[in-house]
Amino acid sequence: MRNVITLTLLACASLTVHAQAASCPPERPIRLVVPFPAGGGTDIIARKLGEHLRQDLKQTVVVDNRAGASGNIGADHVAHSAPDGCTLMLTAAPFAIAPAVFKGLPFDPVKDFSAVAKIASVPLLIVTRADSPLRDLSDLVNAAKRRPDGISYGTFGTGAPPHLVGSRMQQLGGFRMTHVPYKGGQAALPDILSGQLDIAIMDVVSMAPLVRSGRLRALAITGSERASALPDVPTLAQAGIAFDTVGWYAVFGPAKMSAATITRLNHAVNLAMTQPEMRKSVLDSGALPIDPAPTAAQWQAAFNEEVRIWGQIAQDAHITLD
Repeated sequence: MRNVITLTLLACASLTVHAQAASCPPERPIRLVVPFPAGGGTDIIARKLGEHLRQDLKQTVVVDNRAGASGNIGADHVAHSAPDGCTLMLTAAPFAIAPAVFKGLPFDPVKDFSAVAKIASVPLLIVTRADSPLRDLSDLVNAAKRRPDGISYGTFGTGAPPHLVGSRMQQLGGFRMTHVPYKGGQAALPDILSGQLDIAIMDVVSMAPLVRSGRLRALAITGSERASALPDVPTLAQAGIAFDTVGWYAVFGPAKMSAATITRLNHAVNLAMTQPEMRKSVLDSGALPIDPAPTAAQWQAAFNEEVRIWGQIAQDAHITLD
């Protein structure tokens, strides 16, 4: 019996040491990778989040911008990092789209990562110039049906969420448009304002001020509910196209992180998102904080479904990138 007790105590001690080793030591910094350039919406939110995590976890948090290949360079770095909680990533919806559109991707978003926390949803606006003959979404659908491929729609890149939203709109609505990719939303602005581009599908943060000022007209917004900043703009479903998938911001870590570490980080991120200045940063970026915040397990299950949904949309539209 004494030997059994001794072995049990040793096993418990071993598990305790393993659990402690699986957490990032307090003397080491937590590296929060942003797979996009500094100064963008993801980067701004990451830096605010890092400040709150530092206060809650009593640990240094360093934002590490590793941009390139539509976010895949930074994601690959995280995928091959130690699962000790010292390396995390704050990224956006293109992460879920990557395996469907990129050939030879060196990581699997589901198998090689641990979903930690979802912090915000990111709706997209379908806009046209203020004096456009397209008054609402039904006008757009009818015009596109009359002139297949005669209506142009701009997005901020091939394979990005706006491109896939545009593709899905066409599939569900039974019409065809011509996709015009730009290097960022601001690059498309002169063409949409001048009328060279019929519509644009862009992020709320860059388009909403122009809608409110009367320079652009919003035809619809993605998501399951209207935006409080644009209460008169219907959702796609309300306008007649049953599609409510939106973009998001979320935190991930490498696969095989311990359950205790994931739970601890999920609580810390969710706590940060209750702070007024953190929520303001998210809202100012055009995103919407998640209420109530999901557990890590809930977000993992939802993320797996996101990968499936976006992958199916990309596959149906035959969208691939080298």
